[in-house]
Amino acid sequence: MADGRSSSLRMAFTIILGVILAIVPLPEALRPARPHLLLLLVIYWSLSSPRVAGLTFAWLCGFALDVIRGPLFGQHAIAFLLVAYLVHKFQLRMRVLPIYHQTFWVFGFLAAYEFVVFWIDGIIGPAVTTWMRWLPVAVSTLLWPLLVAILDTWNRRRR
Repeated sequence: MADGRSSSLRMAFTIILGVILAIVPLPEALRPARPHLLLLLVIYWSLSSPRVAGLTFAWLCGFALDVIRGPLFGQHAIAFLLVAYLVHKFQLRMRVLPIYHQTFWVFGFLAAYEFVVFWIDGIIGPAVTTWMRWLPVAVSTLLWPLLVAILDTWNRRRR
Protein backbone atom coordinates (compact mmCIF):
# COMPACT_ATOMS: atom_id res chain seq x y z
CA MET A 1 0.00 0.00 0.00
CA ALA A 2 2.76 2.41 0.87
CA ASP A 3 4.55 1.70 -2.41
CA GLY A 4 1.43 2.48 -4.44
CA ARG A 5 0.92 5.69 -2.51
CA SER A 6 4.52 6.82 -2.93
CA SER A 7 4.34 5.96 -6.64
CA SER A 8 1.25 8.16 -6.99
CA LEU A 9 2.99 10.96 -5.12
CA ARG A 10 6.01 10.71 -7.43
CA MET A 11 3.69 10.82 -10.42
CA ALA A 12 1.83 13.85 -9.07
CA PHE A 13 5.11 15.61 -8.27
CA THR A 14 6.47 15.12 -11.79
CA ILE A 15 3.22 16.25 -13.39
CA ILE A 16 3.08 19.39 -11.23
CA LEU A 17 6.71 20.06 -12.15
CA GLY A 18 5.83 19.57 -15.83
CA VAL A 19 2.95 22.05 -15.56
CA ILE A 20 5.20 24.57 -13.82
CA LEU A 21 7.86 24.19 -16.51
CA ALA A 22 5.17 24.72 -19.16
CA ILE A 23 4.46 28.18 -17.74
CA VAL A 24 8.00 29.32 -17.01
CA PRO A 25 8.87 32.00 -19.57
CA LEU A 26 11.79 31.21 -21.84
CA PRO A 27 14.05 33.65 -23.66
CA GLU A 28 12.75 34.66 -27.06
CA ALA A 29 15.39 32.58 -28.88
CA LEU A 30 14.42 29.37 -27.03
CA ARG A 31 10.65 29.83 -27.05
CA PRO A 32 10.02 28.05 -30.40
CA ALA A 33 12.00 25.01 -29.16
CA ARG A 34 10.11 24.55 -25.86
CA PRO A 35 9.82 20.78 -25.39
CA HIS A 36 6.50 19.07 -24.73
CA LEU A 37 7.66 18.01 -21.27
CA LEU A 38 4.17 17.42 -19.87
CA LEU A 39 3.32 15.15 -22.78
CA LEU A 40 6.60 13.27 -22.32
CA LEU A 41 5.69 12.73 -18.66
CA VAL A 42 2.25 11.46 -19.64
CA ILE A 43 3.87 9.03 -22.07
CA TYR A 44 6.39 7.90 -19.45
CA TRP A 45 3.79 7.31 -16.75
CA SER A 46 1.45 5.60 -19.22
CA LEU A 47 4.24 3.15 -19.97
CA SER A 48 5.41 2.73 -16.37
CA SER A 49 2.05 2.69 -14.56
CA PRO A 50 -0.69 2.10 -17.12
CA ARG A 51 -3.34 1.35 -14.48
CA VAL A 52 -2.81 4.65 -12.68
CA ALA A 53 -1.93 6.84 -15.67
CA GLY A 54 -4.86 6.05 -17.92
CA LEU A 55 -6.83 8.04 -20.43
CA THR A 56 -8.48 10.21 -17.78
CA PHE A 57 -5.05 11.09 -16.41
CA ALA A 58 -3.90 12.15 -19.89
CA TRP A 59 -7.06 14.15 -20.53
CA LEU A 60 -6.69 16.00 -17.21
CA CYS A 61 -3.04 16.83 -17.96
CA GLY A 62 -4.01 18.12 -21.41
CA PHE A 63 -6.85 20.15 -19.94
CA ALA A 64 -4.45 21.66 -17.39
CA LEU A 65 -2.27 22.74 -20.31
CA ASP A 66 -5.36 24.21 -22.02
CA VAL A 67 -6.21 26.22 -18.93
CA ILE A 68 -2.66 27.55 -18.68
CA ARG A 69 -1.89 28.46 -22.27
CA GLY A 70 -4.39 27.04 -24.73
CA PRO A 71 -6.36 29.30 -27.06
CA LEU A 72 -9.21 26.77 -27.04
CA PHE A 73 -10.36 24.57 -24.15
CA GLY A 74 -9.99 20.93 -25.04
CA GLN A 75 -7.42 21.30 -27.81
CA HIS A 76 -4.50 19.85 -25.87
CA ALA A 77 -6.80 17.56 -23.91
CA ILE A 78 -7.95 15.80 -27.08
CA ALA A 79 -4.40 15.55 -28.40
CA PHE A 80 -3.12 14.16 -25.06
CA LEU A 81 -6.01 11.69 -25.05
CA LEU A 82 -5.10 10.44 -28.53
CA VAL A 83 -1.44 10.01 -27.57
CA ALA A 84 -2.36 8.22 -24.34
CA TYR A 85 -4.65 5.87 -26.27
CA LEU A 86 -1.85 5.03 -28.69
CA VAL A 87 0.65 4.55 -25.85
CA HIS A 88 -1.74 2.21 -24.03
CA LYS A 89 -2.41 0.30 -27.24
CA PHE A 90 1.30 -0.30 -27.85
CA GLN A 91 2.44 -0.29 -24.22
CA LEU A 92 3.34 -3.99 -23.96
CA ARG A 93 5.39 -3.83 -27.15
CA MET A 94 7.19 -0.66 -26.14
CA ARG A 95 8.21 -1.78 -22.67
CA VAL A 96 10.48 -4.50 -24.03
CA LEU A 97 12.15 -2.33 -26.65
CA PRO A 98 15.57 -0.74 -26.16
CA ILE A 99 15.54 2.98 -25.53
CA TYR A 100 16.49 3.96 -29.08
CA HIS A 101 13.50 2.04 -30.46
CA GLN A 102 11.27 3.63 -27.84
CA THR A 103 12.56 6.99 -28.99
CA PHE A 104 11.26 6.33 -32.52
CA TRP A 105 7.85 5.42 -31.12
CA VAL A 106 7.84 8.56 -28.96
CA PHE A 107 8.71 10.62 -32.03
CA GLY A 108 5.60 9.19 -33.73
CA PHE A 109 3.43 9.98 -30.71
CA LEU A 110 4.78 13.53 -30.53
CA ALA A 111 4.21 14.00 -34.26
CA ALA A 112 0.62 12.76 -33.88
CA TYR A 113 0.10 15.21 -31.02
CA GLU A 114 1.51 18.10 -33.03
CA PHE A 115 -0.60 17.16 -36.04
CA VAL A 116 -3.83 17.14 -33.98
CA VAL A 117 -2.96 20.53 -32.46
CA PHE A 118 -2.04 21.83 -35.94
CA TRP A 119 -5.33 20.53 -37.34
CA ILE A 120 -7.39 22.19 -34.58
CA ASP A 121 -5.40 25.42 -35.01
CA GLY A 122 -6.26 25.31 -38.72
CA ILE A 123 -9.96 24.92 -37.94
CA ILE A 124 -10.14 27.83 -35.50
CA GLY A 125 -7.90 30.20 -37.45
CA PRO A 126 -4.72 30.51 -39.45
CA ALA A 127 -2.28 27.86 -38.27
CA VAL A 128 1.49 28.27 -38.06
CA THR A 129 2.83 26.43 -41.08
CA THR A 130 6.58 27.00 -40.79
CA TRP A 131 9.09 24.30 -39.95
CA MET A 132 9.54 25.90 -36.52
CA ARG A 133 6.24 24.32 -35.47
CA TRP A 134 7.94 20.91 -35.53
CA LEU A 135 11.02 22.00 -33.57
CA PRO A 136 9.47 21.07 -30.17
CA VAL A 137 8.83 17.57 -31.51
CA ALA A 138 12.54 17.16 -32.34
CA VAL A 139 13.68 18.63 -29.01
CA SER A 140 11.22 16.48 -27.05
CA THR A 141 12.34 13.37 -28.92
CA LEU A 142 15.94 14.10 -28.02
CA LEU A 143 14.94 14.60 -24.36
CA TRP A 144 13.13 11.25 -24.12
CA PRO A 145 16.17 9.04 -23.32
CA LEU A 146 17.34 11.50 -20.67
CA LEU A 147 13.89 11.71 -19.09
CA VAL A 148 13.56 7.91 -18.99
CA ALA A 149 17.01 7.53 -17.43
CA ILE A 150 16.27 10.10 -14.72
CA LEU A 151 12.78 8.84 -13.85
CA ASP A 152 13.72 5.14 -13.99
CA THR A 153 16.65 5.78 -11.66
CA TRP A 154 14.45 7.78 -9.29
CA ASN A 155 11.77 5.09 -9.30
CA ARG A 156 14.29 2.29 -8.67
CA ARG A 157 15.83 4.14 -5.73
CA ARG A 158 12.46 4.76 -4.11
CA ARG A 159 11.35 1.11 -4.25
